[in-house]
Amino acid sequence: MKRKTFLFFICILSCTTFSYGQFDYRVHPEMSDVVLPALPLKLDFAGEPVPLEYYDIRESLLKDLLVTCYMHSRTMQSLLATTRYFPIIEPILEKYGIPEDFKYLCMAESGLNPNARSSAGAAGLWQFMQAAAKENGLFVGTGVDERYHIEKSTEAACKYILDAKNRLGSWTLAAASYNIGVAGISTRLNKQGVANYYDMFLPDETMRYIFRILTFKLLVNDPVLYGYVVEKTDYFHPLDNYHEITINDTNIDWSKVANDNGTTYKMLRELNPWIRDYTYNNSAKRTFILKIPNSGFRIIK
Repeated sequence: MKRKTFLFFICILSCTTFSYGQFDYRVHPEMSDVVLPALPLKLDFAGEPVPLEYYDIRESLLKDLLVTCYMHSRTMQSLLATTRYFPIIEPILEKYGIPEDFKYLCMAESGLNPNARSSAGAAGLWQFMQAAAKENGLFVGTGVDERYHIEKSTEAACKYILDAKNRLGSWTLAAASYNIGVAGISTRLNKQGVANYYDMFLPDETMRYIFRILTFKLLVNDPVLYGYVVEKTDYFHPLDNYHEITINDTNIDWSKVANDNGTTYKMLRELNPWIRDYTYNNSAKRTFILKIPNSGFRIIK
């Protein structure tokens, strides 16, 4: 019986176009879920054109579009979070005169997870390293870390981006410098005798950086085109049902603050991710503006 089953299996294989060594198998296109994402005919970042007529630029965009589109769970979570965090980020970008496309830089950096932390120690929505955070006005301390403060970290990012744009002369170069630094960009521009991002040879991560940002721009503006079918009710709702209080106690017990204000430590951290511990020794008497959930905060409407 086993011999007959084995011979039947060999017969089936012989009738199938399949070569293990060369991967020369044939799958009917209609049966395949793996398709090449569509590339646009025209594209820009912050109003600056992307030269898609160049083969290397098209291939670079396609490669990162494949990564973004087929990293399904992570990309879907980032997409769902756009309705929660873009309404906070967009007005701040506008306040500083920074093009709206920079919200996709934030998306590429952290996946719109305000608690994101990289293996290198970059933290928050905008993935600030500790030194850069302090240089751009954020407080980073034990128990309180403003890199996780959504509004303040966005303001700090805007200050960096504006300075980079003024020094480098282009929004695209300013965006690329967010990955490698202004000096890293300007040095390579001078050494290579070129004037724009798309003509530069850069470290691999920076070479891909702008293209990764662009993939999120394409995805957010037309999710269905890239295989992400999301109903409006699926998107995360904004966490805007709260009021603010001011606190400057010397020794702060965040759980007690939460309980005294009719909420929980969990919900306090949800609205104030810059709180990084149960207590804070506020010997410097810093003043904190705290978001406190209103009644019905957790209820989906």
